[in-house]
Amino acid sequence: MFRNYLKIAFRSLMKNKLYSSINVFGLALGMACSLLIGLWVKDELSYDRFLKDAESIHYVRVNFPYNGETVTNNITPGPLQEAIAKDVPEVAAVTKFNWGDERLIKVGETAAKEKGHFATDDFFGVFDLPVLAGKPKAALAQPNQIIVTRKLAEKYFPATAGQYQLVLGKTLQLNNDKFYVVGAVLENLPTNSTLQFDWLVNWKEQEQDWMKTWGNTSFSTYVRLKPKTTLAQAEMAMKDIYPRLAGKNFETGVPVLQPITDLHLYADYKNGQSVGGRIEYVRIFAIVALFILLIACINFMNLATAQSAMRAKEVGVRKVVGALRSSLIGQFLSESILTSLLAVVLALGLVWCVLPTFNEVFGKQLTLNLAEPMLWLIMLVLVLITGFLSGSYPALFLSSLQPIKILKGVRLQFGSGPALFRRTLVVFQFSLSIFLIVGMLAVGRQMNYLRTKNLGLDRENVVYIPLEGEIANPKKLETFRQEVMRQPTIVSATTTMALPVNVQGSSGDLSWPGKDPNLQTNVSCMFVGGDFTKTMNIKLVDGRDFNLDSPADSSNYIINETAAKLMQMKDPVGKEVNFWMGTGRIIGVMKDFHLNSLHQAITPLILCFDGRNTSYLLVKTRAGQTQQAVADLNQLSKQFNPNYPFTYHFIDEEYESLYRSEQQVHTLVNYFGMLAILISCLGLFGLAAFTAEQRTKEIGVRKVLGASVSNIVGLLSIDFLKLVLIALVLATPLAWWAMSKWLGTFAYREDLSWWIFGVAGTLAILIAFLTVSYQSIKAALMNPVTSLRSE
Repeated sequence: MFRNYLKIAFRSLMKNKLYSSINVFGLALGMACSLLIGLWVKDELSYDRFLKDAESIHYVRVNFPYNGETVTNNITPGPLQEAIAKDVPEVAAVTKFNWGDERLIKVGETAAKEKGHFATDDFFGVFDLPVLAGKPKAALAQPNQIIVTRKLAEKYFPATAGQYQLVLGKTLQLNNDKFYVVGAVLENLPTNSTLQFDWLVNWKEQEQDWMKTWGNTSFSTYVRLKPKTTLAQAEMAMKDIYPRLAGKNFETGVPVLQPITDLHLYADYKNGQSVGGRIEYVRIFAIVALFILLIACINFMNLATAQSAMRAKEVGVRKVVGALRSSLIGQFLSESILTSLLAVVLALGLVWCVLPTFNEVFGKQLTLNLAEPMLWLIMLVLVLITGFLSGSYPALFLSSLQPIKILKGVRLQFGSGPALFRRTLVVFQFSLSIFLIVGMLAVGRQMNYLRTKNLGLDRENVVYIPLEGEIANPKKLETFRQEVMRQPTIVSATTTMALPVNVQGSSGDLSWPGKDPNLQTNVSCMFVGGDFTKTMNIKLVDGRDFNLDSPADSSNYIINETAAKLMQMKDPVGKEVNFWMGTGRIIGVMKDFHLNSLHQAITPLILCFDGRNTSYLLVKTRAGQTQQAVADLNQLSKQFNPNYPFTYHFIDEEYESLYRSEQQVHTLVNYFGMLAILISCLGLFGLAAFTAEQRTKEIGVRKVLGASVSNIVGLLSIDFLKLVLIALVLATPLAWWAMSKWLGTFAYREDLSWWIFGVAGTLAILIAFLTVSYQSIKAALMNPVTSLRSE
């Protein structure tokens, strides 16, 4: 019997090739899109869960009260790790490490920059990572040993041919300075790990005095809790660390713990509490996947119910010759499930083809593992659900009809119920499509705003060079900078500790005469060299820039307008303040510029003049001569720093990287929004063809009575366009709410204008009309004699 069902189902599909193709292809597109997004969502939710006992590992943040609110520091001071290890018995292990350095690794003629960390001894007490060779915990405790990943071992010691025991004892040079012995080889960290490095060296190898102060927050701290210890218990035990040990100005700090499995998705804190983060984009992606799948399923259901009217006579004949109702239900459901099964096979093929491009666009390494049982279970459930939903109406309704009623006419009139059901599905489908169109326009407009907004500084034609090797020496650096400025392709050059579009350092140490003792300050701060404002084209509203020939400037400061407002100074230049460089005077006031992404409001900023605390050389090139300027910088780098490869980046690329998540959402909404519209149009095309076929005789009669082609086209199109208008009315408030919430995450944003909804509605109506018009015109041009010959 089942074989017979499949045979008849296949014949039915081949008989109605147009509807079958639309059904299979539309459903396959929806399934493929949803599967791609599902793989992405699964990867996002899996971050750091590969770690052994991941639920016991926590990231340490510090809350500080600040003028009635709570500010959460994402990085911690050096002494906190020692204090936790000594005074908190609930913690089994604690480690700290720096943010991660790209340092030159050299073995023979092979040399390249690789990212790694300087970490404390108990790193492997917190992170139980897969080991390929050696004893990493013992190796990290030795100042002359280095731990590398499989990738580095294979890159720098290819002769070992994967025998990682042979890598142990080999030497490599770090930063053209000290030689280290490989003490252990780790498996490569997966891409779904927030912890990423290729080498580890003992913390003591780079420790300096400033790293031992409570006032400098520059490091990541992680703890592993003892079994059966709760997060609340550990936080309570840490509560008195700052009041006892941190000293004046820092005694109000309160350490808080965040599970490492939440770190990737819930990184945003407000008023001391986690308020989300990347999880918002995961939810958006999941909703888009659901929308697209719903649109595809609606198409399927719509066409299935529409076609059911064409099958009435077949049902009547089969009932007359003895077919049972159960067999008819099985027949209709088998056809629907067969269509779903074909769509799943096509969807898997589409995903297989598109996945490499998807990975490239979204920076992932997703794979379609056909050996994974869960994948097949999901596909099976999808096939059964879509098959039963779309096939249930014709199966249950048609099989219940009396054959004598069916065979009275060629076609059975179903009344208003099925038509209303189909119209409702079309409205719902286009509501989702309009929602995505609004998303495409609103997100695209905000992204354009981010790219074109005047930040208050010049990020174009600015190159930055990491300072390392010979040019990291302050004396040689200034000679190098002067030589750079002599090049005709260079406008200006300066040094800085942080990149001006992503300033992370902050401090509460700022004070001035007359400051309210109860006023708490949290100012952003940068160490810069001479010509900083000139190089970055930052406008000085008063005063001057730092002068290399003025020794007094080493204790002077430049502030921005927001800092002047904080200190309530109308004429700040010449006023005395106390900050990191001691007591000095304000010599300049800069116009406010954006120090971070536009998610954050502009904060008070103070610049310190120091040529020693530098990490980058910023170089402003002449417009149109950037390529030659880079070549000139390359030559000078070989001359001044021959042992290091020349490395450069552009400031505008660094700025763009701040919005990587937003750019991914923009790409997602664009691609999948257009696919959703395409799927909707496929369904509308099929329904228009069905409607035109159903009304063939009516059209013939109207043409005989004098109706024009435009009259017929309008008659067939107006019903569908009404449905799109209803969809626009329903989708507008939902889209307004969703886009307002997303734009609300930006401190600076474009307003959500009414014309976006007008454009979305116009596009939806135009797309629907173009989709329907083909079938309408085709029906209107048909010879009435052909349609009326049997009357």
